[in-house]
Amino acid sequence: MSPLDKAEKNETRMRGILTATVGLCMAGAAFAQQDPQLTQYMFDRLSINPAVAGISGQICATGFFRQQWTGFDGAPKTGLFNAQMPIKKISSGVGLSVYVDQLGQQKSNFARLSYSYHIKAGKGVFGVGLSAGLIAHSLGNNWIARDNPSDDTAIPTGGASDTKFDLGGGLYYKAPTFWIGLSATHLTEPELKDVSIKGVRHYFVQAGYDWAIKGDKKYILTPSTLIKSDATSTQVDLNATFLYNNQVWLGVGYRTEDAIAPMVGYQFATGKDKDGLARIGYSYDVTTSRLKNHSSGTHEIMVSYCFLVKKNPDLQIYKNVRFL
Repeated sequence: MSPLDKAEKNETRMRGILTATVGLCMAGAAFAQQDPQLTQYMFDRLSINPAVAGISGQICATGFFRQQWTGFDGAPKTGLFNAQMPIKKISSGVGLSVYVDQLGQQKSNFARLSYSYHIKAGKGVFGVGLSAGLIAHSLGNNWIARDNPSDDTAIPTGGASDTKFDLGGGLYYKAPTFWIGLSATHLTEPELKDVSIKGVRHYFVQAGYDWAIKGDKKYILTPSTLIKSDATSTQVDLNATFLYNNQVWLGVGYRTEDAIAPMVGYQFATGKDKDGLARIGYSYDVTTSRLKNHSSGTHEIMVSYCFLVKKNPDLQIYKNVRFL
């Protein structure tokens, strides 16, 4: 075997070991981030807070795809789909969130149904929400590691999976120019014993403000934040986006001890009365942690579409005896 072949073989082996190590760190019983981590979080308020469901008064569908830590074998890949709609007759809203994630030999999925009760409060709407669904994790059996995986009882050599019931709750207030929300997921702290994973409660604070520069709505600056904690560790996302002429936005985000992320997007009105809104956005995370020496960054794409459902006029016919 030539020195070049040996080098390639060693590199492949080391990348395999790294993949297994990262997977084990996530798959172990240690408490870690167990919900979607998105750079364009301002367009995903529902998956972590059920009180958001239907509060905008529109029917909305939003999708995300995230390729994290490009360059690693088995690097995380995340997909998220949200849908929501108002039920105005009972001052409520409902929503659905479906999340799929793969990291090395670990696959994670959840599906949540959300309900939110809406209360008029000042110029805005206050929502109280509850979500219920299933959370599932599975571990594969295609391990590449320096030591025999069978020596570790936490690694199922034949693969394993488990599913448990999950609950979440939240409060959310949306006004014409700002929003703020408090929420928690995994309230039941589900324990998936077959894969040695224990769900831990996650707490979220999200807030943002739309500022029309000098009162001109052609130029909107939106600072926002998302604070995430499992009561052991806390991570903060900060973001600022600039929207021009209600069409094009540019922004930059910062995640503590992780990444700086420039982003760009485009939106346009749709429908006969221009009361719908379609969006597409892209962000790129520049890794700032020690992983920056091994990763070429993270790509994330977001698409969404929202529209209003208009009630047809209630036409009634009245008969007048004075006319035929």
